[in-house]
Amino acid sequence: MTEPAVLASGLHVSCGSTPVLIDLDLRLEPGSVTGLLGPSGCGKTTLIRAIAGVQKVTSGEVTVLGSPAGSAPNRHRVAYMTQATSVYPDLTVTQNLEYFASLYPGGAAQVEEALETVDLRDVGHQLTGSLSGGQRARVSLAVALLAKPALYLLDEPTVGLDPVLRRDLWALFGRLAVSGAALLISSHVMDEADRCDRVLLMRSGRLIADASPQGLREQTGTATIEQAFLALAEQGSR
Repeated sequence: MTEPAVLASGLHVSCGSTPVLIDLDLRLEPGSVTGLLGPSGCGKTTLIRAIAGVQKVTSGEVTVLGSPAGSAPNRHRVAYMTQATSVYPDLTVTQNLEYFASLYPGGAAQVEEALETVDLRDVGHQLTGSLSGGQRARVSLAVALLAKPALYLLDEPTVGLDPVLRRDLWALFGRLAVSGAALLISSHVMDEADRCDRVLLMRSGRLIADASPQGLREQTGTATIEQAFLALAEQGSR
C-alpha cells in the first residue's frame, strides 16, 4: 500500500477549556485533491495548522510524508498557504518570488513558470501591496508552487477570486494531483466540492463525512453537497 501523505489519529486540539478539534482521524493519499468543507469557525483552519505542524495538539498523532507534522525533513516538501497573504507588500511580485525562490534548491528556475501558472506575469513589476486581495492570494500560491512540494495545504485559496480564476485554479490543482502531489483545500463554498476527488465535511470540530462528492450525494439522497451537509448536520443533532 502506498504511504499516505497525511495520517492523523485521535486528533484533539483545545483552546483553553474549549475543544476545537475532537477525535479526528483522517488519511490523505498522494495524487489526490481533498476538499475540506464546512461553515466558518468549524475548525478547518485549525486542522490545516495541525497538519502543517504550527498548531499545538492536545492529544493524538499527525504524520506527514512519513515524519511527525512540522519536522525538519518536510520543510521544503509541504506548502502551507494561509488565509492571510504571507508576502512582502513593499516588494514587487517578481521580487517576492525571487526572494522565496532563493530559499529552495532550484527555486530560481521556477519563478517565471509560477508567475505564468497563476496568471500574474503582467503585474510582475507592480508592488504586491498595490494589488487586489485576490491577486495577493495568487502571489502566495505562486510562492507555494516554487518548491514543487509533495503536499499542498491551502486554506481558502479561492476567496475573492472571480469565477474564471476560480475555474483556472481548480484546473491547476487537478494538474498538481496528476503529477503526484496531495492537496488539502479548505473552503466554505460547498459547490467547490465537486472539483475534488474526496470531500471532508466538518461541523463543530468534528468530521461528519468523508467520501467522494458522488458518494456523499448517494449516502444522503440529495442533489447537492450543500444539501448533503445539511442532511448530515441534522442527523448529528438528533
